[in-house]
Amino acid sequence: MNILLLGSGGREHALAWKLAQSPQCDSLWAAPGNPGIAEHATCVTLDVADHAAVLAFCEEKVIGLVVIGPEAPLVDGLADSLRDRGFAVFGPSKAAAQLEGSKGFTKDLCARANIPTGGYERVANEADALAALQKFGAPVVIKADGLAAGKGVTVAMTMAEAEEAVRDIFAGRFGEAGAEAVIEEFLEGEEASFFALTDGSTIVPFASAQDHKRVGDGDTGPNTGGMGAYSPAPVLTADLAGEAMTRIIAPTVRTLAEEGMPYSGVLFLGLMLTRDGPKLIEYNCRFGDPECQVMLLRLESDLVELLYACAENRLAAIQPPKFSDNTALTVVMAAKGYPGTPEKGGTIDGIAAAEAHGAKVFQAGTALKDGQLVASGGRVLNVTARGDSVTEAQRNAYAAVDAIDFPTGFCRRDIGWREVARETRDA
Repeated sequence: MNILLLGSGGREHALAWKLAQSPQCDSLWAAPGNPGIAEHATCVTLDVADHAAVLAFCEEKVIGLVVIGPEAPLVDGLADSLRDRGFAVFGPSKAAAQLEGSKGFTKDLCARANIPTGGYERVANEADALAALQKFGAPVVIKADGLAAGKGVTVAMTMAEAEEAVRDIFAGRFGEAGAEAVIEEFLEGEEASFFALTDGSTIVPFASAQDHKRVGDGDTGPNTGGMGAYSPAPVLTADLAGEAMTRIIAPTVRTLAEEGMPYSGVLFLGLMLTRDGPKLIEYNCRFGDPECQVMLLRLESDLVELLYACAENRLAAIQPPKFSDNTALTVVMAAKGYPGTPEKGGTIDGIAAAEAHGAKVFQAGTALKDGQLVASGGRVLNVTARGDSVTEAQRNAYAAVDAIDFPTGFCRRDIGWREVARETRDA
């Protein structure tokens, strides 16, 4: 079949790489793509906000499956427009994508479905937000309600920090995403990510991962879209994953279906593993970035078959996803200045040398300028490697990082540090 992939980041490079491996994939198109994606797909210019243009392209190219990578087109309802015209789409409807598009929507759904999560209060102005802070005290979590590219959440350890975060949101730092906010209870524990596929009725677990959100080593500095990840996350044991399926994912899918907005696609849970079991921090309605990169490096199943079965509401009829037993770990190389104002235009060399180490380098914020690969965004490369342990995967990934010449880039040097410490302790 002919497939259209929407997006341009490292997640979409990983998706393109894996989709192109399927015997079911005849032609793969990507919009807008990037130089790495262009190795696997024909890149085209399409404005995903122009639904008519996307529909016209799908009709012209006889697209059999549309895979929507990022969250913004899903929250904008592109999947609905495509389905209304008869196209198979991997990704939820606009109504169901509110799980990511509105933090308040998700917290209210958790309350209705008795899903374990932190206490919260929705607020629509600065005065109410500051009053809510007094009820929760510090530490406390402040979230812009809408999409903020992974940067709209502040975990405030002091009241002064919390008040500053509230003022930032209502001063317009996040635009429309900050029209409302959620003040949320601080949960103690270790974070992990868990992914499941669903067609609205059948649910199958996909994989686990652990992301590293802070920009600096030791989880210091501001939050980012993610500076690295590894999969699987041993801290999310089979028992804990089963509890998340039973107590969080299943009631979410059931409630959305009962309320007339069935969910089809991937559910990405950010979990806090507390003393009382896993609790939901947030939902995302697409594959994580950079979690997708490490999960797909381990995936042994046909990705087209999995995504098409979701889109066609026949997930129960196919084999569940199968993964290798080893660990995959990715290190994000970012442009200096990220997550503030990244320095664009820096030259990048050595990807072939890095991949000679056995790694796979997924491109994110890259472009070609006069035949030279350059940085064009904040997160630029995802240097991804495998190993029989997190320690070995980490060593292999950083050997590949050190083969890359990116003078205006930087990365964390401790991705996987928690699990490496556990492996060292248990050795």
